[in-house]
Amino acid sequence: GDFSCTFTYSAQGGTNEQWQMNVAVSEDNNGLFSCSIWRPQGKSYLFFTQFKAEVKGAKIEYAMAYSQAAVGAQSDVPLKQEEFEITETTVSHREGKFRFELSKLEIVAKPTRDEL
Repeated sequence: GDFSCTFTYSAQGGTNEQWQMNVAVSEDNNGLFSCSIWRPQGKSYLFFTQFKAEVKGAKIEYAMAYSQAAVGAQSDVPLKQEEFEITETTVSHREGKFRFELSKLEIVAKPTRDEL
């Protein structure tokens, strides 16, 4: 469709970490799409100094950032609410509050133009 998801970041450390990004459209015709960025192995050892995910052609309905992604018996560990901020189109670190850990980011967004 006419929407996109972009992830930009600055980080130090970590060698050959494998990350995945997935953009999917809801199957139940509610018009929502999701954008997920995560490390399948769970916790990332990168030292993130900043991050930003941005959607174009849509408005964010829900977003969550995690310091650890679920793997095996481990659950997702969400960042504290003060560590990141959500606007209509972006999810990003909050300067001075973000603790440099990120392993997963999830966004659910609704296209700004409804099809007739």
